[in-house]
Amino acid sequence: MTRLRETFERELQRIQDEVLVLGSMVEKAIIESVENLKQRDLEKARRLIVEDRMLNDRRFAIEHDALILIATQQPMASDLRTIAAVLAIITELERIGDYAKGISKINLMMEEAPLLKPLVDIPRMAEKARDMLHRALEAFVQRDVDLARAIPDEDDEVDALYNQVYRELLTFIMSDPTTIDQATYLLWVAHNLERAADRVTNICERVVFTVTGEMVEMDVDESGLVGIH
Repeated sequence: MTRLRETFERELQRIQDEVLVLGSMVEKAIIESVENLKQRDLEKARRLIVEDRMLNDRRFAIEHDALILIATQQPMASDLRTIAAVLAIITELERIGDYAKGISKINLMMEEAPLLKPLVDIPRMAEKARDMLHRALEAFVQRDVDLARAIPDEDDEVDALYNQVYRELLTFIMSDPTTIDQATYLLWVAHNLERAADRVTNICERVVFTVTGEMVEMDVDESGLVGIH
């Protein structure tokens, strides 16, 4: 192996390690945004909104380094797939971070109002989305196509929790129309978490592409089952 190739592989590995750091930051943001809502901690919600800039800055730094690697080295086809996957994954991670920021903004919009009830299903949604994200990034690092193909099936669990939250909030509104504002805020939170899980599916698609060179679409059909087309 030439020295140039060794340098390239070290830099590519460093970039992938940076993706994992960014992923860890996003996982933390998702969980903390919901915990802050659960505790009605407005100060921590404000802090998380400010810290979202750190996620964005890290994403742009990774993108810059990846593009420099393409421009200054001579990557092979498999290397280009990895770099393309990195660029796509960090975009998805930034979007998931935006959902956490959105939940924090909703927390602030609710001001000092108490929750309609203790949160149960929304924290479950957050933990499930975080777990799916963690394992999707693990699949990327380990080039585990089987894991990447399996994770999107679990999106059904997030969707089921979302539907449960929706039905429960609708019951509150029907029994007491004055709860409509807070119920709507909580529904927005649940929607953000549902979308975060959807973004994990996109990451899984990129893992399959990195390993196989095949771009597959993993989506949910009308029956709620995940298919690959």
